[in-house]
Amino acid sequence: MINTKAKGFTPHLFHMLWGKSGNLAAQSSIPRKGAGFTLLEILLVVAAIGILAGIVIVAINPGKQLGDTRNSQRRVDVNTILNAVYQYSLDNSGTLPASITTTATEICRTGGTCTGLVDLGVLTASEKYLTAMPVDPQETDANSTGYRIIKTANNRITVDAPGAEQSATISVTR
Repeated sequence: MINTKAKGFTPHLFHMLWGKSGNLAAQSSIPRKGAGFTLLEILLVVAAIGILAGIVIVAINPGKQLGDTRNSQRRVDVNTILNAVYQYSLDNSGTLPASITTTATEICRTGGTCTGLVDLGVLTASEKYLTAMPVDPQETDANSTGYRIIKTANNRITVDAPGAEQSATISVTR
């Protein structure tokens, strides 16, 4: 025990370092029995977090979200193709690209083999209207874009995305 009555002793500093009892052992960081969480408590918390995470994942529905995102890209692509066709038509005295037929036919990819497909290479030549033909997000064919184009008897053009998800219809006519 330290003599706290000695001359020059500063009690508040002593108590701050050693505590009121003057016993260092009383201030030790030895864990007390019963402190902390039991295994059961930890398991219950982990189970509750797992259940909440499952509910959130079901509510968010990532499959639907991804499908909506791909459909949005398809809408943009269909409009991009149609805008390029009409820009070409404006620059060429109203003449549409000759490869567009009156039968709905898939569009050929830039640099692809265009047998049986509509070749819109005139739109990507010199990158004047498009740098490359847009491709459906889930198209696996190396030659097809996954989009179709058709011309009516009155030269109205329709571009559609037959691979649209979640029963969506993506088609634009001008």
